[in-house]
Amino acid sequence: MTTVDPTRSLEDLEGHHWGEAPDGATRLVATAHGLRRKPIGELTVEDLRLLISQRVGLFHLVPIALDVLQNDPMAEGDMYEGDLLRAVLRSGPDFWAANTDLLQRLHTVIDAIADPPKWLTTDLLPALESP
Repeated sequence: MTTVDPTRSLEDLEGHHWGEAPDGATRLVATAHGLRRKPIGELTVEDLRLLISQRVGLFHLVPIALDVLQNDPMAEGDMYEGDLLRAVLRSGPDFWAANTDLLQRLHTVIDAIADPPKWLTTDLLPALESP
């Protein structure tokens, strides 16, 4: 389980403030800027999916996402069933190499899926296990 203070934001935890989104920013950029100021305990599945898919705050957010996924491996944000898991899986080989304890938790989540979707078994798992 995650032990980070849920009242703190990513900006607080990382000590790096992005400020407001720049003029003309896309909706994705503006949303990510805003979510970095939101207390992490208030982030929704969709918020986690969006930030993790953009590789924002992985060190703090992947453990929270794994907490969610342990209860519901196919947790869904705004896109489709399992979209949070897919975002977590795509955190990148460097992240997983540096966080083997989280990788073990991820494999526990995956092993608990009785009928895994094709995208998990054919696309993402082989890439996750590649050197």
